[in-house]
Amino acid sequence: MSTALHKGLASALLAVSLGLMPIAAPAQQDNTVSGDKATDMVVDVIVMRPLGLVATVMGTVLTVVALPFTIPSGSVESSARELILRPADYTFRRPLGDFGERDEDGR
Repeated sequence: MSTALHKGLASALLAVSLGLMPIAAPAQQDNTVSGDKATDMVVDVIVMRPLGLVATVMGTVLTVVALPFTIPSGSVESSARELILRPADYTFRRPLGDFGERDEDGR
């Protein structure tokens, strides 16, 4: 490829990315990730919930594997909270399509 073609392609890519920036700002104002609540819900059901389930199962396995280290240090509860309960809450208690941060009470 020639240098002129590289420069033209880079300029076009920059123009498109700068042009899309204003579209991303209103999406954040609506409390949505994609700008459309229905799309957020579909992504949540197809991608995020299954990943949350996998994280919950893997966290359970890791918590059991870590027991020989967490029992003597007294950190079983905190490791279980972080490795099991947080992914489980994200997967099963969070409203569909809501990707916002929550505190420990689920608010």
